[in-house]
Amino acid sequence: MKHESSRRNFLAAGLAAPAATIPLSQKTAPAPAAPALSYRTLGKTGIKVTTVGFGCMVTSDASVIERAAEMGINYFDTARVYSRGNNERMVASALKGRRQRVILSTKSVAKTGAQAKEDLETSLRELGTDYIDIWYMHFRDDPAAITDELLRTWEDAKKEGKIRHIGVSTHNPTAIADRVLEAGRIEVVLSVYNFAIGSQHDAAFDKLHKAGIGLVAMKVMAPAARAFGFRSSGKHMEQPGGALAALKWVLKDPRFATTIPSMTDMEQLEENFRAMAEPFGPRDEKLLVAMNEEIRPLYCRMCYRCTGQCPKGAAVPETLRYLSYADFYGQFALGREHFLALPEEARNVRCRDCAACAVRCPNGVRVAERMIRAQELFA
Repeated sequence: MKHESSRRNFLAAGLAAPAATIPLSQKTAPAPAAPALSYRTLGKTGIKVTTVGFGCMVTSDASVIERAAEMGINYFDTARVYSRGNNERMVASALKGRRQRVILSTKSVAKTGAQAKEDLETSLRELGTDYIDIWYMHFRDDPAAITDELLRTWEDAKKEGKIRHIGVSTHNPTAIADRVLEAGRIEVVLSVYNFAIGSQHDAAFDKLHKAGIGLVAMKVMAPAARAFGFRSSGKHMEQPGGALAALKWVLKDPRFATTIPSMTDMEQLEENFRAMAEPFGPRDEKLLVAMNEEIRPLYCRMCYRCTGQCPKGAAVPETLRYLSYADFYGQFALGREHFLALPEEARNVRCRDCAACAVRCPNGVRVAERMIRAQELFA
């Protein structure tokens, strides 16, 4: 945008020319433009959050987080498991001295109350704070994973003042929505939501939003992430403006209070910041429609309708999601780490051994091809 900036400066200089005879003492510098910040309330928590937050998972440069806070972004999300525990420490360094002005969330993948308590104490220490604004039960795609034991642990932490609000993160909101409402104590749901996934989880989002559950959107770029684009078998696809259009698509949905796009550098931060001031328009829609068709055979929409279809027990939706970390977000190590954590019987399935694939994707993903790639890449 340098040429546009130069053009504005040129026009400003031309308009100012007649005033050249004004004494220097009478001239004043123009006031800087106010930051284009927009806010929404996070459900019944009452917390006011900027509609663009900051997902810290893949950030390695603390100065990007620091700059985001300076610009006015006030919601920052991390997790105990990110970067093998180092991400929380980096976030703490970046936000030092700003704790009272930001909303901070972290997550635990713990399956027992004792593990969760240990995670919380570690998170508090690493983040350099005595409370977490939102503490999430992480990766809860099965309602059975939101146990009464864990709910008691989260509720105890809230009573002790160590957390302010109880959250759950999920890739399958349709599966857990009723459990969230039944539990009666969960206040925030962090869910995957982007233009490629579209409306397939709308019934769950409507139900949660109507009940006053705060909604936060993750993986909002789908394969449009500017930092990486899409890489598979040596092919790289990146649509100019695609990441900004994808973020604006999510922001136009008032059910979601905020979003946590990943940001790795200042350019990406500046682009995402713009989304709060630029409305989603026809050009954006046209761009996303074209991109959606281009990625249709490759990108899993996380509808989970293929669950249980493989007679050999392959974890199809999970494996395709882990492959997306490598192909769409440039995070090979993260994808492989998750793949290797699958049950051994699912991890050892080899789709090349089958003459034909029994799995049929309603969204047109070439499941066998993608599963073979994941197995060769990770196993």
